[in-house]
Amino acid sequence: MLAKPVGGFDALPTGELVFEPKWDGFRCIVFRDGDEVVLGSRNDRPLTRYFPEMVEVVLRELPERCVVDGELVVASVDESGRRHLDFDALQLRIHPAVSRITMLAAEIPASFVAFDLLALGERDVRAEPMAERRALLESALSGARPPVHLTPVTSDRAVAERWFARFEGAGLDGVIAKPSDDPYVEDRRVQFKLKQKRTADAVVAGFRWHKDGAGVGSLLLGLFDDAGRLHHVGVAASFSVKQRAELVEQLAPYRVGAIEGHPWQEWAEASAHEAGRMPGGLSRWSQGKDLSWEPLRPELVAEVAYSSMLSGRFRATTKLQRWRPDREPASCRYDQLEAPALIPLDEVLDPPER
Repeated sequence: MLAKPVGGFDALPTGELVFEPKWDGFRCIVFRDGDEVVLGSRNDRPLTRYFPEMVEVVLRELPERCVVDGELVVASVDESGRRHLDFDALQLRIHPAVSRITMLAAEIPASFVAFDLLALGERDVRAEPMAERRALLESALSGARPPVHLTPVTSDRAVAERWFARFEGAGLDGVIAKPSDDPYVEDRRVQFKLKQKRTADAVVAGFRWHKDGAGVGSLLLGLFDDAGRLHHVGVAASFSVKQRAELVEQLAPYRVGAIEGHPWQEWAEASAHEAGRMPGGLSRWSQGKDLSWEPLRPELVAEVAYSSMLSGRFRATTKLQRWRPDREPASCRYDQLEAPALIPLDEVLDPPER
């Protein structure tokens, strides 16, 4: 069951809604049948082998026969002792080597946050309304202990708006709104997600061709730090066919002589690609995709829309808003970005008001 983005709380439909925090982790459906446990991802990628510690947790904390929808997350502790979600650490858990998986399971164990119930015992509850499934889930997990958690819910829109404004400081990713009368419907976006909307001015220092080879697929974005280094912070994409063709012409002048003295020139070296934060670097989820890129002279500035930052990078693909010929590339710095007030993760797991 999926969610579609909406512009804000005023864009939500009328009717009874249940609000939940939007967890920043790996979507995971847990299947337990006696001693058999399977962890499945949203895209049918098997997760069980990557999180062996969760098998023991499920056997200990979940009902003997059940199917539970939720999120695998990893929490880290900052210098002040405050726990927060750490998506970077979670991504480290996806590794091909069994020895590495075993080590990471002990060093950065995951937690499971449950938010829906599909089956309990012999009963398939997908046809039941959301409110009934939630009541059954609360009963089924009434005795569960960490690292299994039940996500908080509220039907009070004002409370949800406060969660939306505050919980980002613990590493969460917005709020989900679910019609309380809806059944569980696979592969349909009948729920709603609300995420922060922000803009930033970034340097366009490279691009990738679209997979069809006929236009620009994405723009590579950079921001300067205090020392004057230009860091790759993400991409802008999702262009129409017309935009992809137009971008080829717009970027053509900036391709001339771009590699000479380019701030990312060293990323062509194999050792840089292995770091995973370079424009051509492979990720564990890239599945062998061609991530090669074309450099541009770093003279263009674009305003892009984004929701949040993670470890100095845009958390997801950004959206090009407009070109900024009035801005100097050197003015595109990290200090323009909005930083949420930090709060402990425990406040999200057990909020004072629901």
